[in-house]
Amino acid sequence: MIQFDDKNLRFILNSLDEGIHIVNQEGYTIFYNRKVSEIDGLDPEEVLGKNVFETYPSLTLETSTLMKTLKEKKGISNYQQTFINCRGKKITTINSTIPLNFENGETGAMEVSRDITQLKELVNNINALRTDIIKKRQKKKSISQKSSNSTSYSFKDIVGKSKTIQKALQMAIKAADSDSSVLLAGETGTGKELFAQGIHTASRRNSRPFIAQNCAALPKDLLEGLLFGTEKGGFTGARSRTGLFEDADGGSILLDEINAMDPALQAKLLRVLQEKKVRRIGGQKEIDIDVRIIATINESAEKTLKENKLREDLFYRLSVVYIEIPPLREREGDIQLLTEHFINKYNKKFSRSIKGITVEMGKVFNNYNWPGNVRELQHVIESSFNILQNANKLGVNAIPQYIKGRMEKKANLKDDLGLLISGNKVPPLEETLENIEANLIQMALKRTAGNISAAARELKISRQSLQYKIKKYDLTIVHR
Repeated sequence: MIQFDDKNLRFILNSLDEGIHIVNQEGYTIFYNRKVSEIDGLDPEEVLGKNVFETYPSLTLETSTLMKTLKEKKGISNYQQTFINCRGKKITTINSTIPLNFENGETGAMEVSRDITQLKELVNNINALRTDIIKKRQKKKSISQKSSNSTSYSFKDIVGKSKTIQKALQMAIKAADSDSSVLLAGETGTGKELFAQGIHTASRRNSRPFIAQNCAALPKDLLEGLLFGTEKGGFTGARSRTGLFEDADGGSILLDEINAMDPALQAKLLRVLQEKKVRRIGGQKEIDIDVRIIATINESAEKTLKENKLREDLFYRLSVVYIEIPPLREREGDIQLLTEHFINKYNKKFSRSIKGITVEMGKVFNNYNWPGNVRELQHVIESSFNILQNANKLGVNAIPQYIKGRMEKKANLKDDLGLLISGNKVPPLEETLENIEANLIQMALKRTAGNISAAARELKISRQSLQYKIKKYDLTIVHR
């Protein structure tokens, strides 16, 4: 039997945070690291030298990723496997398995595994609870429309008068009159879910469920089971359970950050869009569904397609109605409106009577880039309410330090560029770039009190490279 005698290799593999399980060509374990021992709840002595089926009696040649890799000589990536070990413990892992070729000509397989047992149980419990809540709501005829469809927002909650936000809002209002799929594109924090809820609330489906699921929050196999449901016997430990598409029947489902969804799952979703049917995992029966799909991407469609994060055929199916929600920096005049809106909101929440913001804070708000968009502005306002307990207006002393730091960097760069480029004539590019480089190096040396190593770290270049550039530009090093 092949042995792993390399102490350095054993040490490295035992130091990893992933489980490593290696078997020879007959399926007998020849290496079993510390982490996989923790995942399985077994001592290495119970596993080493034993066949896979002795250790995991619930597995078969078809369901064991290690044995399947040995047989087919092909790797398996990110596969969810649920099994019961020889002590009767039920475990769920995400496995990536590769075939091995040893120097003596023999073969084997290595599996890298990550424990998701608790995550899977949590998802199952959430799914069961969600299904139960939806069914109870559907039985209560007297419940209000707003709470019965699980939405909190409508179009009236979208604050803004800028041309860009009004254009997006008008498209959303028109989209509410149809059942076509909608794709919402916008940076994080721009309010994509608010738009999605608004479309559902204004549609004919408003008395039916609205269900939202973030596609980036779960591994492929868990997300697939959550969306499409499972059938008892479909895999080890599977129970018959409806998926979110069935639960949302007659209503709308929001697939948030669909560009993070696994390509194989995107293909299955495309089929649902085309045929209006779902099949549970492990099931044979196709189930008719009447669900409107609203999806979101957190970057431009052009970038998403170019980087193959979204199948092109799925993009065209989803973007029957395509709405771009503008970032806050492109919504002229809306910062003031949103600021007033959030101040009114938190005045009620905190029982305060803040009258607005100071002139200085208004200047900061208007000059800041707001990379976190409306959500970031809301959090800054709420933070200010907590910091300024006895103020009539919110002032700059309540602005988070990270914003002040970003504003200082922006001001420094603007000032430096202003010194470099003056007058109406545009200077030569090479000369300008050299001036900018020299200026940035001088700034770093000044900030680090002439410490070349510290300045190199700030500039993210080597110390030797920095010394060369200091000599090249004949820069003065001033030590404090």
